[in-house]
Amino acid sequence: MSAARAVEIAVQDPAGARAAMAAGASRLELCQALDVGGLTPSLAILEAVLGAVDAAAVNVLVRPRGGGFVYTPEEVAVVSADIRAAVERGAGGVVVGALTADGGLDRDTLRTWRDAAGPATLVFHRAIDAAADPSAVFDELVAERVDRVLTSGGASRSIDGVATLAAFAARSGPVEVMAGGGVQPPDIPALFAAGVDAVHLSARSRTGHDAASGPGGGSAGHDVTDPGIVAEAVAAATG
Repeated sequence: MSAARAVEIAVQDPAGARAAMAAGASRLELCQALDVGGLTPSLAILEAVLGAVDAAAVNVLVRPRGGGFVYTPEEVAVVSADIRAAVERGAGGVVVGALTADGGLDRDTLRTWRDAAGPATLVFHRAIDAAADPSAVFDELVAERVDRVLTSGGASRSIDGVATLAAFAARSGPVEVMAGGGVQPPDIPALFAAGVDAVHLSARSRTGHDAASGPGGGSAGHDVTDPGIVAEAVAAATG
């Protein structure tokens, strides 16, 4: 496990990436559609973010759709292509996750994506929290030598899964354990006290409420990265 207390912020655009890093974030997860748990960003957004901040600090979520983590061979191939595109453009890491129909780790798919990622950091995301037995999947991920696991300890919020997170951290070996899922700045000291290496949060607020929406336009407003929340999280991690 790393000795550093990393704060990772999920962002959706270059402005969010700049705001998060300027407020002290250690690194980023770049995605789109946070309202559905995050999806693969477009190549244009990816390139803009990699040009806006240190590319090595950017981990790209590669998730082709919502609705679970059991994928068809065609979807696996699409994810592989998106992984290669992100890494070729300089992203420091990719964030993936796949399960079998019975809720176990899809080892074959994970290995395919590891090959596609090459030297980039490989992060297994909160698909682990949807597994039939998150603890067993965690041990498999350690055996598979992923670089990092993002997990709430199987709970709706990380702070409620703190006992499981502590157990994961105690047996993670070189794998970084990152607490994510409903993390709020006041939760952060207790999460690090449990032994995790990093915390992950979106640190977002809502803006654009006056913009036209309604039928065909989705809900009112949109998410933006809030640098105040980022700074609060960083202070909680270092205090």
